[in-house]
Amino acid sequence: MAKLTNDNKLFYGDNLDILRRKIKDETVDLCYIDPPFNSKRNYNQIYNNVGTEDRAQAQAFTDTWIWDDYAIAGYAEILANDQGRFQAPLIELIKGLHAVLGEGSLLAYLISMALRITEIHRVLKGTGSFYLHCDPTASHFLKLICDGIFCGADGEFVNEIIWHYLTFQGQARRYFPKKHDTIFWYSKSHDFKFNVLYDTQFEETIDSKRWEKFFNKENQIIASHMPDHDTRFIRYLKKWKRVNGRDPEPEDVIYEARGQLVDTVWNMKGLDPKSKERLGYPTQKPEALLERIIRASSNEGDMILDAYCGCGTTVAVAQSLKRKWIGMDITYQSISLVLRRLEHKFGKQILNSISLDGIPRDMKSAVALAHKKDDRLRKEFEKWAVLTYTDNRAIINEKKGADAGIDGRAFFMTGKKDNAKIIFQVKSGGVKRGDIATLRGDMESDGAALAVLITLEEPTKPMIEDAKKAGVYKHETMGHSYDKISIVTVREIVEEGNRLEIPMSLEVVAAAKRQAEGDQIELL
Repeated sequence: MAKLTNDNKLFYGDNLDILRRKIKDETVDLCYIDPPFNSKRNYNQIYNNVGTEDRAQAQAFTDTWIWDDYAIAGYAEILANDQGRFQAPLIELIKGLHAVLGEGSLLAYLISMALRITEIHRVLKGTGSFYLHCDPTASHFLKLICDGIFCGADGEFVNEIIWHYLTFQGQARRYFPKKHDTIFWYSKSHDFKFNVLYDTQFEETIDSKRWEKFFNKENQIIASHMPDHDTRFIRYLKKWKRVNGRDPEPEDVIYEARGQLVDTVWNMKGLDPKSKERLGYPTQKPEALLERIIRASSNEGDMILDAYCGCGTTVAVAQSLKRKWIGMDITYQSISLVLRRLEHKFGKQILNSISLDGIPRDMKSAVALAHKKDDRLRKEFEKWAVLTYTDNRAIINEKKGADAGIDGRAFFMTGKKDNAKIIFQVKSGGVKRGDIATLRGDMESDGAALAVLITLEEPTKPMIEDAKKAGVYKHETMGHSYDKISIVTVREIVEEGNRLEIPMSLEVVAAAKRQAEGDQIELL
């Protein structure tokens, strides 16, 4: 397991604000981002659960951009360049794109990316690299943006990498099947880090019989009528002799049959629905893809940044490869998923080594989150409250209509092969006695055994009395009884560390899997 450090940071919030206020100049060795592609699609996040409801959908993000106040402000900031943040080529490019594209979705997207990539360029070390993962929807525009930022400041466009993901996607009748993404690699200077990679790497010790095959009686290297594999070995021995000035002995040599040199076309599998890595995140990338990038452009101990960390593939791979890391995301669902992923992969102790920023830790910050007016953060308070109280084990409800009052669901074990449901509702203000009756009705109509009301305000005495009247649920396996309707305040969550105590289905399944693999974890 990778060594735990206190250098790893997970930020919750707008990455532009975080980059500008909290990440210092030239402190990052490698940045990879996989931002939304402006493909005008809604991605739905699917979670697999055990029991009566196999799947529940939650919208991870809406990949749609509009020309709004944020886009207008960003455009004005780039053109004014009051603080000298932007390169002249970028400013002229944005002006030109405004004239060509007009004030619409695509320009709003490109301005958003230009602002953020400018900050990424600033925080990269002189030897640092930037990898931008995109698809053909806007890749040609994004390359222009990166050229304006990096090449306009003594940086370098290094490679265009094609990830050919080897997954079956059905038959395309009117066009060639779409099976690749583009990854642009830029460096901040001409002096960048790069480690040569091969498709396969292994070491093979030469035994005495094989040694005799490559040498004559005078111990001179021979190379006649040999397969290419053995000819490569001869070239290796000759190089060894040139460097060391003498013929090698068997104990001196280890033959490295490295395989084929990695080029700019990466034939690597995507994540199929049955992949063990799959977490249900809509745009999740395979760990092998990030491992290749991180190995190529960083070394152990280097700092890795992912400003759109999503489900946390970059930070999980960085942790495995003994790199330090910084992750950022604007949705608490992603932050929750990253924490759960790291816990499952490295054990619960990993959470103590991560510096969390932007997540409410007291009533003041919780109230601030509840009262944010940013439309992009709508319902973030509810998501944070549900996921925090359940230790990231609940499922956020994004559905509209009849069950819109339910903010989240979770499943708890009632036996070895059965479970039951808990529903959650969050109130940021204006709680009243009638909320309990409404929650009781939602619990019954949704087929839930338990319900929890999380409230920013303190509940009234009549609310507490009505909740008690709902009765208790007897958990036969646990030998414990729980109030069918519970009221939990945000104060209790942030100041007293109050958390849901019932073992969830997801954590029981995860624990069983880890135990089967020989890695014990403790269940709370």
